[in-house]
Amino acid sequence: MAADTPATPVGEIKHHGLITLSLMLATIMQVLDTTIANVALPSMRADLGASADTINWVLTSYIVAAAIVTPLSGWLSERFGRKEIFVGSVAGFILTSMLCGIAWSLETMVLFRMAQGVFGAAIVPLSQTFLLDINPREKHGQAMAVWGAGIMIGPIIGPTLGGYLTETLNWRWVFYINVPLGLLALAGCWAFLPEMGRRLRAFDFTGFAFLALGVGALQLMLDRGAEVDWFEATEIWIEAALAATGFWCFVIWIIGKEHPFLDPKMFLDRNFATGLVFIFIVGIVLLASLALLPPMLSTIFGYPVITTGMVMAPRGIGTMISMILAGKLVRRFDPRKLVALGLILTALSLDIMTRFSPQMDASLIVLSGVVQGLGLGLVFVPLSTVSFATIPARLRGDATALYSLVRNIGSSIGISFVTVLLTHNTWVNHNELASGLTREAVAALGAGGVAGYGESVMAYLLNQMVTVQALMVSYVDDFKAMMWITAAAVPLTLVLRKPEPTDVVEAAAMD
Repeated sequence: MAADTPATPVGEIKHHGLITLSLMLATIMQVLDTTIANVALPSMRADLGASADTINWVLTSYIVAAAIVTPLSGWLSERFGRKEIFVGSVAGFILTSMLCGIAWSLETMVLFRMAQGVFGAAIVPLSQTFLLDINPREKHGQAMAVWGAGIMIGPIIGPTLGGYLTETLNWRWVFYINVPLGLLALAGCWAFLPEMGRRLRAFDFTGFAFLALGVGALQLMLDRGAEVDWFEATEIWIEAALAATGFWCFVIWIIGKEHPFLDPKMFLDRNFATGLVFIFIVGIVLLASLALLPPMLSTIFGYPVITTGMVMAPRGIGTMISMILAGKLVRRFDPRKLVALGLILTALSLDIMTRFSPQMDASLIVLSGVVQGLGLGLVFVPLSTVSFATIPARLRGDATALYSLVRNIGSSIGISFVTVLLTHNTWVNHNELASGLTREAVAALGAGGVAGYGESVMAYLLNQMVTVQALMVSYVDDFKAMMWITAAAVPLTLVLRKPEPTDVVEAAAMD
C-alpha cells in the first residue's frame, strides 16, 4: 500500500473562482436530475413500452442507487483521492446521461439510471467538501452560500426545464442537457481542482452493507408505498423490516467497531448532530412543497407546464437573494439567529399557502414562493456553516456524505408523507362535502333546468366541483402540516452552539 499523501495547503490553492464555478456546474447538473425527469415520464412510457406502474422504476432506480452509494463517497475520496473520484464521477455521470438518452427499452433505461445514480452520488457531498477545504474557515459562510444556491435552485427549475425540453424537443433531451453542462464542469475540474491528499483507511464492508441495506430498503419503501397502498402490501412490510434491521445493526456495529465505516465521533459534535436534524427538516419542506405545487397548479388552476414554471420562478429568486445575503451576514451575526429567522419565514410562507383557493390569481403563489425562498436560503447557509465549523477536516468527507444522505432521506420521507396525507384527506373531504348534496337536491336542480342541464349531467358537474374543492382543502391541509413541522423546529436553534474562536483552533489542531 502507498503511504498517506498530504493535501495542498489552502494558501497555495489558486483559481478559486474557476474551481467554484466548475464544482457548481457539476452540482447543478446532478441535482437537476432529481426532478427534471419526472415530467417526462408519460412520454417515456409510450416510447419504452412501459406500463403506468413500471415506468416509475426510472425514478426509483436512480434514487435507490444514489442513496446507497452516497455514504461511500467519503471513504472512496480518501482512499483514491478526492480529485480523482470527483472527476471520475462527473465523467461517469455524463456518459450514463447519454446512455439514458439513447435507451431503447425500460430495462436498459432502468439499468442506465442505476449507473447514473451510482456516479452521481458522490458529486454533491464532494463538492461541499472541496468548497470547505479550499476556503479558510472565515470564508466558509460565503462558500456554503454558493453551494447552497446550486442545491436549492436545481430542484426548483428541474420540472420546468424538463417540461420545456419534453414539449419543444423530446424526453431524451432531459438527459442530453447534462452533456454540455457536464463537459464544462469536467474540463474545469480536471484543470483546476487541487490534490486534497489521500489517507489509508481499511474498508469496513460489514458496516457499509448494514447501512446500504437500511438506506436501500427505506428508499424502496418510500418510493413504492403509494403504488401498492403502503402497509396493505406484503412488500412494504418486508422493506420496513429490512430497513429497521439494517439501521439497527449499523448503529450497534459502528459503536463496537474499532475502525467503522462512519466514525461515530462526528456525532459527538453537537452542532453537526443538530445540523443533521435541521437539514432533515429542510429536505422535507423543500422538495415536499415542490412536489405538491406543480400538480396543484395543473389540476386545480389549469396552468400549463411553462406557466407553472414562471409562477414558481420567484421562489428561486428569493432563494438566490437570501443566499447572497446570508453568505455575508453569517460573518457578522449569530448564525443561530439567522437559522431561526429563516425557519420563521419558511413557516410564514406555508401559512400564506394555507390561504390558497381555486378562485385566486397567481399573486399569492408568487408571494409565498418569494418568502419561502428567502426563508430556506437563510436556513441553509448558516446551518451548513455552523454544522461543519468544528468538524475536523479528516472527518469532512464522511460528514458531508452523511449530511447529503440525511437531506435526501428527509426529502423522500417528506414527499411520501404529503402524498399520503393528500390522498387520505381528499377522500375524507370529498365524502364530507358530498354528504350535503342529497339526491333530491340534485334532482331538483336538474328538473329546474339549471344552466340547461338534466339531472345526470348536473350530478356529474356537481361531483367535479366537489372534487376540486376537496382537493384544494387537502392541499391546504398539507401546507398546514408542513407549517407546524417547520415551526416546531425553531426551538431547536437553542441547541446549536455558536462556534467560538477557540473551537475553530481546536478543530484545526485535530485536522
